[in-house]
Amino acid sequence: MTRSTFNQQPQTESFGLDDLSYDLPEELIAQKPSAVRHESRLLKLERETGDVSHHHFSDIKNFLKAGDVLIVNDTRVVPSRLYAQRESGGIIRLLLIRPLAEKINLWEAMVTPIKRLKVGEQLTLVSEASPKHRISIADIIIDQDGFKRLVVDLGRKEDVYSILGEVGFAPLPPYIVREKPEGEDENRLHDLDRYQTVFAKTPGAVAAPTAGLHFSNELLEELAERGVIIKYITLHVGPGTFKPITTDLDNHSIEAELFSISKDTADAVNAAKSEGRRIIAVGTTSLRALETAGRSGLLVPTDQGSTTLYVKPGFQFKMVDAMVTNFHLSKSSLLVLVATLAGKDNILNAYKEAVKERYRFFSYGDAMFIT
Repeated sequence: MTRSTFNQQPQTESFGLDDLSYDLPEELIAQKPSAVRHESRLLKLERETGDVSHHHFSDIKNFLKAGDVLIVNDTRVVPSRLYAQRESGGIIRLLLIRPLAEKINLWEAMVTPIKRLKVGEQLTLVSEASPKHRISIADIIIDQDGFKRLVVDLGRKEDVYSILGEVGFAPLPPYIVREKPEGEDENRLHDLDRYQTVFAKTPGAVAAPTAGLHFSNELLEELAERGVIIKYITLHVGPGTFKPITTDLDNHSIEAELFSISKDTADAVNAAKSEGRRIIAVGTTSLRALETAGRSGLLVPTDQGSTTLYVKPGFQFKMVDAMVTNFHLSKSSLLVLVATLAGKDNILNAYKEAVKERYRFFSYGDAMFIT
């Protein structure tokens, strides 16, 4: 059977948001990762035939071959979920989103509850640390969707990441439930470790590139020994990854995310494309970075890229031939992406099969290999 690559046969299928709904029992939403990264499960979907097969993630070594270029996202998740006490005694929850320009001590933050908070107010971070860390409200701003956000001053910029490592929690998505921490939480250090890829390098993400969570150092070494070429991009995942589609499918927009692609990675991808070798994106973030920087058909390196790329029906893939991805929420932009890539019916049939076989879903869940 002749292999059909995504960029050779771009999807022209049309579908609407209501077509991307599926039934998911609540107990299949993974609350914790698999005990060993590469022992999660893997559903392999053949795009050309729609055939589905079931494996362990470590079996992916049998589906990759020498000369394939595997692209992973090496962004590092910031421990950006904070709990702070007001002078009145009330507790607020903060999610740091991004530092403001070069001022690493000033961060834009989503806050609940935000009522009655004032510029200049001092907050005490809730933790078992001693002495307690204090932060202040530097400004209140309005985001592009009309919601209030804070600008918080975390103190001396050289101390910011050490403070966050000491008191911050992993910015888990809302479908992963943890007890509200009033200090040290038994899951905090475990989540800080497991909601992070083994190749995480550059701090900046407020959500993990979850497809990469399945790769252990052992598996990466085995792939390299087999001749798979592993290269890195950096895309700092923002809060928009969880943004629901509230309009129709065509009018949704994606919040800008920063990315970089080295010359080494671009050269490896361009050489593979010219020689007919496969480019395999690990996760939607890697795919979006590649397709943003590769619209000309050649991957262009960049130190300061920004993407709002929303992959939807009609999109023509220029770079990617296969991908590793987790299972995504109904009617989400990520589900739109994989349905555009693999075909709506293929994806919905694969998801139905995954539910039947009791796969674990979403960030801490199992994976798919779409080829």
